[in-house]
Amino acid sequence: MRLATLRLPRRTTAARIDGEHAVEIGAPDVGALLADPRWREIAAAADGPRHPLSTADLAPVVPRPGKIICVGLNYRNHILEMGRELPEHPTVFAKFAEALTGPYDDIVLPAVSQAMDWEAELAVIIGTTARHVPAEQAPACIAGYSVLNDVTARDYQNRTLQWLQGKTFEASTPFGPYLVTPDEVEGASMTLVCEVDGEGMQQADAGDLVFSPAELIAYLSEILTLRPGDVIATGTPGGVGHARKPPRYLADGSKVVTRISGVGELVNTARRHR
Repeated sequence: MRLATLRLPRRTTAARIDGEHAVEIGAPDVGALLADPRWREIAAAADGPRHPLSTADLAPVVPRPGKIICVGLNYRNHILEMGRELPEHPTVFAKFAEALTGPYDDIVLPAVSQAMDWEAELAVIIGTTARHVPAEQAPACIAGYSVLNDVTARDYQNRTLQWLQGKTFEASTPFGPYLVTPDEVEGASMTLVCEVDGEGMQQADAGDLVFSPAELIAYLSEILTLRPGDVIATGTPGGVGHARKPPRYLADGSKVVTRISGVGELVNTARRHR
């Protein structure tokens, strides 16, 4: 099953994707839907108004997550190619909901940063409350997967040892287009690709993650309660602009395509804030 949040005149709605149409479910967005323990049955049985997907205006799939927890240094090949040792524990930081933008919206390049970088990531969306969950039980806590690009202001990120200020500029992080339930991708290879202005920049398989989604849920749920609609961004592979020689960053008008096979595709244009 695939779910999305549609923008309609004066409201938003959660929708189930049926072929080329989005069927209204009745909840105001996917996050609100996930708050109901019966969300799977409700979504599967919904028979509301239908909207052509070709003209749908999609919001971030979960527009206002209670938490957006991000993970750094989590692709094995990328870490090793940089000459680093594999980490013993996940590197964790956060974003705020204001950073999110829709799957086809503009990425806002802030006027104060000249070093906005792309970071394709697999996003995990929590579907049930999770606290002190062992890794073997963690897959049951996953509502689904989505695509996220953790666009980062490298100049702000590196001002201090704390990354937050570089990671949460408003309307910088496209997220969506869908929540894809785990049964849709079970056994499949999820390949991440990021293209900038038609040039391939990143490509990796999610199987190369050092800490899997289940391990991340187990680790994070020891720290705090994960709730339905919370988002875990699982990290980015090699190929970011900051690591290039010379470094390369997004410019006004840059077209960014972020794709994960079996999950979905983001298509965004970077626009300088004035």
